[in-house]
Formats: sequence, C-alpha cells, structure tokens
Amino acid sequence: MLYEIKKLVKQYEGRKVLDLDTLSIEKGYIYGLLGPNGAGKTTLLEILAFIMEHDGGDLLFNGNRISYSNSSLIRHRKNVVLVQQHPVLFTTTVFRNVEFPLKIRKIEKTERHKIVEELLAMMGMTDFRGALGHTLSGGETQRVAIAQALACSPDVILLDEPTSSVDIENRSGIEKIIKRINREKGISILFTSHDMLQVKRIADKIIYINNGMVSDSIHENIFNGVIIESGNRKYVEIQDEVSFPVDTDRQGEVRVSVNPMKMKIIKNSELKDNQVKGRLIQLTDEGDRIRVIVDLNISLILLMEKEKYLISDLNIGDTVTVECPQDSIQFI
Repeated sequence: MLYEIKKLVKQYEGRKVLDLDTLSIEKGYIYGLLGPNGAGKTTLLEILAFIMEHDGGDLLFNGNRISYSNSSLIRHRKNVVLVQQHPVLFTTTVFRNVEFPLKIRKIEKTERHKIVEELLAMMGMTDFRGALGHTLSGGETQRVAIAQALACSPDVILLDEPTSSVDIENRSGIEKIIKRINREKGISILFTSHDMLQVKRIADKIIYINNGMVSDSIHENIFNGVIIESGNRKYVEIQDEVSFPVDTDRQGEVRVSVNPMKMKIIKNSELKDNQVKGRLIQLTDEGDRIRVIVDLNISLILLMEKEKYLISDLNIGDTVTVECPQDSIQFI
C-alpha cells in the first residue's frame, strides 16, 4: 500500500479541516481527489507530500509510519513531489528550470541535457526550451512544473488543481500528460479537482472529500444551507443567498448537493418558485456536454447536453434564469 491513513486530524485555529477515519491509496494508480472549494483537498495533498504535519492519527507511506522527528522523513520527501495549483518558475529559461533538480542531484551534464530534452518533448514544450519561465502562459507553466517534478524521478506526483488556470486546449493536453506519465513511467499520481467530469476522464479511482471527511457523494454544487418555513412551504436557503422549495422533514442547518444534470437554464423567464436569476460567467466544452457556471452570489454549476446548448443562444455575461426542480436537491 502506498499511503495508509488512520484517524488523521488536521486543525487550524481549533477548527478541524481534516478528519479522516481510514483511507488507503494503492501504488500505480491515478487517484482523483474530488470535492468543492474548502473541502480540505489541498491540505490533504500537503500532508501526503510531508510538508505539513498532521495533528493526530497515523500516516503510513510504503508501510512506514511518518514522524516529523525521524531522519527518514528526508528520504520519503525525495520520493514524493507536489506541484502547486499556481507553480512559480525561476526567471531563467525553461530548459534551466527543468534542469535545476538534476543539477541539485549532481547528475552529469550530458545526462542532464538528455533527460531535459526527453521531458520537454513529453510535455510538448521543446520549442519553448529558450523561453523565460516567467513569460509563459498558465498552461505552459503547468507543463514545465510537471517536467520539473518528473526530473526528480519520484514514485509519487501530487497535483493540486492542475488545470484550474489553463485554457481548454492546454487542459486536454495536461490530462493526456497525466495519463501518459502514469502508464509509461508507472508513477502513482494524485490530483485534486472540483470537476467531476474531469476526474472521471482521468482517474482510475476517485476519493470524494467533503467538509474534511471522505464522503460517498460525488455530486458537485455542495453547499451549507438552512431549512426555513414560509406559510405551508419549506425552503432550503443556501449560504444566505438563494432559496429553493423542498419537500423534507429536516429542520435547521443542512448540507445540500444540487445535481448539475437536473437543473435547467432559461434565457428569459418570469420567475417561478423554484427559479432564480443570475449572470452566466463561464462556458466550458467538455465533449458531449457544456459546463455552465452561473453567478447567483454563489457559483452554481450546470451541465448541458451540447445539442441543447447549440440552440440555446447562451453567452457569457447573459442574465439567465436557473430552475432547480426538487429532485435536483439532495441532502447529504
């Protein structure tokens, strides 16, 4: 087993951000850590990279219990590389950026250059070898950061939201690179995402993190809410911003998931009880579906069939109506 977690806890200022009872991660697979923003995904990656100490419980790596007072921690850190969500490159060339970890390890110059050229080719960045690191786009920067990670010859690569700041073309390229690294080099990969479809495209196994805990739910649009009553009707009010009618026996504070496949988006409409107006802020092509993000003072994700989108005349910036049928709202 690559990682084993038992009763692991991490707290910030007395608040639990991770509370994991048990979690096992096997060698050789691509794992997607899926969950909403603030779920604890990045904190978990930093703990798995041994750069953040947990406050309680046990973390085992290759069967060895991790202790921050143990000299073996340095050896374990050499086997795991974390690529941050917004990697920062040196202001030197792309070639020098990728070469740097090899120089630190005192690899002979001819061998270094051979490895760098191989990695740049794998990343599709050969033509950028002389470009300065700080002049690259988000997608190009991510590719170079992954090449740097590979230069360290790790057993594990951890990627925090690897496509969050890249365009559609680079997103597809990076997804292919992740799968290629795993298949060709046998490196175990864990990556975080809040994109359910992306995780399903790439990952062999999915771990859903919600509110610092492992959850069975894989829906997007996870929110805190509260049940309110008005007349004979009950509503769930989400983060003090929007409310939708619900049929439930629950009371007080709740956690809800709004299914992105069951909502509808309408360009012009007089509001009904289960509808709310917002502004369309993002459209992303995801193959046979279009991901639509609407700002309702909360960001709500909808997934539209491409055929319906093509006849919808929707554009970024449009004021739209979002309809949430009762069966789109699930309490978790």
